[in-house]
Amino acid sequence: MAKRVAVVRVRGTVATKGTVEDTLGQLRLTRVNHCVVIGDSPQNMGMVRKCSNYITWGEIDPSTLAFLLSKRARAPGNRRIGNDELRSSGFDSFEELAEKVCNFECELDALKGMKPVFRLHPPTKGYRHVKKPYPKGALGYRKEKINELLRRMV
Repeated sequence: MAKRVAVVRVRGTVATKGTVEDTLGQLRLTRVNHCVVIGDSPQNMGMVRKCSNYITWGEIDPSTLAFLLSKRARAPGNRRIGNDELRSSGFDSFEELAEKVCNFECELDALKGMKPVFRLHPPTKGYRHVKKPYPKGALGYRKEKINELLRRMV
């Protein structure tokens, strides 16, 4: 079954290969602590694996996505997305939108004017190590543990 994957950029641009930087740009991860939510299609996961030395990723659950939408979703001009925008797009709550996005019934761009990137804070208590893979550091595939990281970053 297909799932939604949250991808967070952990490392910066210094000494990054051009091809990797281009791929990060295609994923819309242009800065550290930016997050995008994508599907786990083979094309997307190929791009994620190519950039695995600069990002961390894992399956996002609907409750974490709703929390992320309510706190960090932005419209142009750095305006917060509120209930008016939700209702004009046909949704009653962030939970309903998150559930539909996680079930692939709609995309995040269903909210009119929402930016596709979540700009997050550095995680509370920091990353473990930004050059080592997940159990000892911050990089790579985290499975369900990405939800804990995202909650620490909001």
